[in-house]
Amino acid sequence: MNKIDHSHLISDVELVQSPLQNSAKSDVIVDAETVMPSADPCKNCGSPVDKGDRFCHVCGSEIQIDDGAQPATDRKKLECKSCGSIIGIDKQKRSYTCPFCSSTYVVDFSSAQTGRQEPEFIIGFAVPQDQAIEKFQHWINSNRWYHPSDLKQAELTDRIQGIYLPFWSFSMLADSQWSASIGEYWYRTETYRTRDSNGKMVTRTRQVCETEWWDSQGAYHRYHSGYLISASHSLDRSVAEHVMPFDLPAFKRYEPYFLAGWASEEYTVERQEAMTISKQFFYDRETKNIIDFLPGDRYRNLQVTTDFSQINSDLVLLPYFALCYRYKEKLYRFLINGQTGKAWGEKPLSKHKIVALIGGLVALLITIILICILFSILFS
Repeated sequence: MNKIDHSHLISDVELVQSPLQNSAKSDVIVDAETVMPSADPCKNCGSPVDKGDRFCHVCGSEIQIDDGAQPATDRKKLECKSCGSIIGIDKQKRSYTCPFCSSTYVVDFSSAQTGRQEPEFIIGFAVPQDQAIEKFQHWINSNRWYHPSDLKQAELTDRIQGIYLPFWSFSMLADSQWSASIGEYWYRTETYRTRDSNGKMVTRTRQVCETEWWDSQGAYHRYHSGYLISASHSLDRSVAEHVMPFDLPAFKRYEPYFLAGWASEEYTVERQEAMTISKQFFYDRETKNIIDFLPGDRYRNLQVTTDFSQINSDLVLLPYFALCYRYKEKLYRFLINGQTGKAWGEKPLSKHKIVALIGGLVALLITIILICILFSILFS
């Protein structure tokens, strides 16, 4: 089996001026943190391997068990001045391209200054690097009819990068009290007078729907979990969700060795901010569940009051492949779910092709109308 080289996940690009930031260069002084892996990563591709496994689940190579001491993996944390992403990378690297904004100007960010908690769970990469590249090539060349013909010649700002992105996961018990007016349908027979097709007055009957309203109230409770909130300001939740879902039962306890060979971003969305978002999401879900639970045929004036308790949170890392490419001076993004392979990206639209399509549809509609008018004249 061919070996998969992950050494180019973050390329040694030259520090150049980014269009999004100042052109002045600066020496990067890195405060590195030493991470001691608690288990062997794959020596062939760097992917994490569960203890006891004989073969790597990514590249298939046989795992050589080493009973000796494990070497330390030096990592440093850098903050992108352009978009604010905080990314953990190998200490040996001296220059990097941000996977979110394509900026090549980064400065160090010491973990000792943050006081932030460590991740608690992680899902490892299951998609090989070469497969991620193939997915991008297939995606960039697909559905080309309404995209620019020269899109495949777009300038890649960097090679596709595998990166662990932080997410908050909350679980909580929702206790709700609700009140509403409940409506139930019933039908009555109504007699009325009308004219028939001959113009004569006739008596007929019809069924009329009536609604009887009555007030009701009750309680509802449910334990909610499984909602992931992006903990990165550089990756909006709506964008991150394009390549979801993840297979959450695959979560493993976080160990530093999982990051071997991959970049990782620190969280920039605080727990309290994420919990507010999570509570609103679970409140909306709770309200929908109550609506499905209500008796009767319809409802109005629904009021729901919800208290949350038994709140638990986890900081988790999820695997993504990220790439930026530039087309006519505009930056576009492409993401892949590193576990399932689901892909999403932004593409420019061809104005000329869209205008031509609209013009063709309008011409076709006018032609159909003229044909209908002609047939109407000929056979009238």
